[in-house]
Amino acid sequence: MYSITAARRNNGNLRVSGRLTADRLRISFASSAVVHAAAGNRVVSEISIRRLQVLGETELRGLSDVLIDCVEGGASVGFMWPMTQAKAVAFWTKVAAGVARNERIVFVAEDASGIVGTVQVIVDLPENQPHRGDVSKMLVHRRARCKGVGAALLDAAEAAAIEAGKSVLVLDTASDSAERLYARQGWQLCGQIPKYALMPDGAFCATTVFYKLLTHS
Repeated sequence: MYSITAARRNNGNLRVSGRLTADRLRISFASSAVVHAAAGNRVVSEISIRRLQVLGETELRGLSDVLIDCVEGGASVGFMWPMTQAKAVAFWTKVAAGVARNERIVFVAEDASGIVGTVQVIVDLPENQPHRGDVSKMLVHRRARCKGVGAALLDAAEAAAIEAGKSVLVLDTASDSAERLYARQGWQLCGQIPKYALMPDGAFCATTVFYKLLTHS
């Protein structure tokens, strides 16, 4: 088991320490990672990071709740208002099929109440891009934000990509807070594409593209 500690800085922000490596990833798949979000020495929350080999009914329900919360909160992640349970379940059912075909890797972050976050690595890309993966659907429920969950999920995604033989990861985001996270995690900014998609309310939004070169140990 590996642990990632999110320690509170003087300015109130969280800093995630304890980077993953490909060797440690093998251990993490056998047992959950634990994220301690601490204020001083007092642990205020505990989050486990788990790779899903199968998406059962419990996972589909928990993932759908996270997706619905993010869309209802205004995130541009491929869905419009009104966001329904049916749309969310249909999306995650397709994702489950992709996991079964080894086309993508899915991680979830969980607390005592269930799933609070998720991220995917799409590994099934064209044959001239065997070294690349796409990070997709980085989602954290609003009740679990500012606790180091996003950073821990991103660490797990990067380590899994290395384990899968990937050396380049690409992602895009329409979230200012996500941009700050990726910059802190060492991702490189490519640029912004205007009018790339729509916000859930129908307004145009830009997307910002990042990449990261992965180091194999």
